[in-house]
Amino acid sequence: MKDSFFIKFDNMAFQSIDEDSELIPLLTPEDEEEMHNEQLPETLPILPLRNTVLFPGVVVPITAGRDASIQLISDANNGTKVIGVVSQKDEATENPGIKDINTVGTVARILRVLKMPDGNTTVIIQGKKRFEISEVLTEQPYMTATIRETLEQPTDQTSEEFLAIIESIKDLALTIIKENPNLPSEASFAIKNIQSNSFLINFVSSNLNLEVHEKQELLEIGNLQERALATLKYMNVEYQKLQLQRDIQSKVRSDMDQQQREYFLHQQMKTIQEELGGVSYDEEVQEMQVRAKKKKWDKKVAEHFGKELAKLQRMNPQVAEYSIQRNYLDLLLDLPWNEYSQDKFDLRRAERILDRDHYGLEDVKRRIIEYLAVLKLRKDMKSPILCLYGPPGVGKTSLGKSVAEALGREYVRMSLGGLRDEAEIRGHRKTYIGAMPGRIVQNIKKSGTSNPVFILDEIDKLSSAHQGDPSSAMLEVLDPEQNNEFYDNFLEMGYDLSKVMFIATANNLATIQPALRDRMEIINVTGYTIEEKVEIGKRHLLPKQLKEHGLSRDHLKIGKRQLEKIVEGYTRESGVRGLEKQLAKMVRYAAKSIAMEEPYEVKVNNEDVEKVLGPPRLERDKYENNEVAGVVTGLAWTQVGGDILFIESIISKGKGTLNITGNLGKVMKESAAIAMQFIRSNAETYGLDPEIFDKYNVHIHVPEGATPKDGPSAGIAMLTSLVSLFTQKKVKKSLAMTGEITLRGKVLPVGGIKEKILAAKRARIKEIILCEDNRKDIEEIKEEYRKGLTFHYLTDMSEVIDIAITNQKVKNAKKL
Repeated sequence: MKDSFFIKFDNMAFQSIDEDSELIPLLTPEDEEEMHNEQLPETLPILPLRNTVLFPGVVVPITAGRDASIQLISDANNGTKVIGVVSQKDEATENPGIKDINTVGTVARILRVLKMPDGNTTVIIQGKKRFEISEVLTEQPYMTATIRETLEQPTDQTSEEFLAIIESIKDLALTIIKENPNLPSEASFAIKNIQSNSFLINFVSSNLNLEVHEKQELLEIGNLQERALATLKYMNVEYQKLQLQRDIQSKVRSDMDQQQREYFLHQQMKTIQEELGGVSYDEEVQEMQVRAKKKKWDKKVAEHFGKELAKLQRMNPQVAEYSIQRNYLDLLLDLPWNEYSQDKFDLRRAERILDRDHYGLEDVKRRIIEYLAVLKLRKDMKSPILCLYGPPGVGKTSLGKSVAEALGREYVRMSLGGLRDEAEIRGHRKTYIGAMPGRIVQNIKKSGTSNPVFILDEIDKLSSAHQGDPSSAMLEVLDPEQNNEFYDNFLEMGYDLSKVMFIATANNLATIQPALRDRMEIINVTGYTIEEKVEIGKRHLLPKQLKEHGLSRDHLKIGKRQLEKIVEGYTRESGVRGLEKQLAKMVRYAAKSIAMEEPYEVKVNNEDVEKVLGPPRLERDKYENNEVAGVVTGLAWTQVGGDILFIESIISKGKGTLNITGNLGKVMKESAAIAMQFIRSNAETYGLDPEIFDKYNVHIHVPEGATPKDGPSAGIAMLTSLVSLFTQKKVKKSLAMTGEITLRGKVLPVGGIKEKILAAKRARIKEIILCEDNRKDIEEIKEEYRKGLTFHYLTDMSEVIDIAITNQKVKNAKKL
């Protein structure tokens, strides 16, 4: 039922209403009797109503906006105050004629006329009797017509059936008022106080929520009981709708209450953000559309972005997926699609930059210059995938920055050490809360271009777990034939990585997956010599430390000899990290002296070095004399560079057993056994009595027993040691050797030649014995490193013995 009526009228006895009255009363039986006795005029002005039907006895306010209606009300109000009210068939008709209105209407009396500020006229009218239009007299300035009264058909209002219908109408009306929250409780008071049955029917019919044509049908029913039944039917329908609405609301009330609460809170947050200068959701979408127009992406990506943006616009901003979708669109907009930095093809400049920042590393520099040269000629060459392999601290990672500067590209670095989740490479799917793209795509976004120099640091330290194998995910990244469509799970589409220059770094190739190692161009970055370390310390490390500690070159000067002393006495490494730490100590000592205004030597001497750093802790490996039989100098490779080691053998009476000590590995022990069996089988060749092998025990030891040692490269050194032991002859002075042996006496090549040569030079070795197949490795070493060394390239163990063993007996030689 309508709620507007009950707000305006209370239960009051009907009385004459003058223009000063404040309230309009309801109809009483006496008033109804008086109204029935009134005589209707023969002609009336006809007022068409757009959207309502007036019932006898009911008071309603009408707003008149048409000129004809305003004129009609003004004339009637100044005259008899009686008009005829009918409803229009179509409320959209602006100037209705006789065909556009219903012919049955209600005679009304004007109670009050109000002029509204907007120019419209509001008139309060009360229905009197029903009438029917007989003939239209005039249509200008408004319609007038002759009428005839429509009499009520006789109805027994005392019958039980009629009274039951009236009671049902009252009870149902009161129930509707009670259960409808839109109706005020005072309305039930009005219903209870209506004493006239016909007025009750008309009153309820007027306030039912019905269409105009349905109310018109009720008005045209002449029998009061039939009109009451029809009214009750409509009331039942409305009550059923109310019950259904109430059931639905009770089911969804909790969900709706929560959603409304969140909605209101978010609306408040939105308003607060806008007041604080924030951006609303609609403005965010518009901003994305503007940014999208500036992107250089292809048609496929543009269409995908359009679909995803449309999906965002359909989303409720309060749901959790909204933020994920917004982050996804931000990623699409932030990625540098088809944006490339301009490469600089000045090869001389690139060479100068590489030489300026790094001393040595000639192979790496040459490979970079070669790539630049080809790129300059071809323009669209795919970037190489390099792997710099070598010991720690030799400048593999920092080389990437120099390469980026030389090429004029952006530089990004991703550390892979300890990475064990595949999603770190490929990203998470958008279905997960907190999903994000992989670190490859994140770093490309960070660089701002699609062709940066990308450092994959510590690629040999990738690990696998139950989350997946990230090294397998890297296969697609580092394959030039596949990475032009690298698929990230969060991005959900391919991204071109073919123009990215990947530079991986590793300390140990053995831990890199073979398929991954096969995709990279391996460049061995070997350790530095003492001379190179001295130059690096002088050119790079000392100036860097002085700058970091707020000093200049005038505050501290360290000469080459002092640098060499620091390198030899305080560091043992292939790289220069330890050297940098020692130089930092020297600089800090000078900084402290300056700050405390203490005297100190600006030009550092050897005594100052020992004063600051303490006595030398790492004495350089020195060659020992050849006065003892069975002592041979071997060459070894370690993770921190090359080293020399001594093979010692001793003989004692016994049953011919062979003991091997020195924390040796399985391969090294096998080399000793092979050397012993080779001498047994060739005893006569070396002038030995075969019986001595059963009368004497042999013990082979490699000093520094706390250090694990393994590998085949000490084979020829062990054999030479045993020959010297059994013959009691001296080994050639200042001689070192490296090589593997076989039971046939053949000498096989070994690795780590450069590091071993540098170690030999540091130990003042003059001659070195190697396998003939290692000649190519020696030729790759710079001439300045080989200077002062004599190399013997051999293929057979007999040649080793001829060179290594002299004819001179050792002091206190044993008689075997």
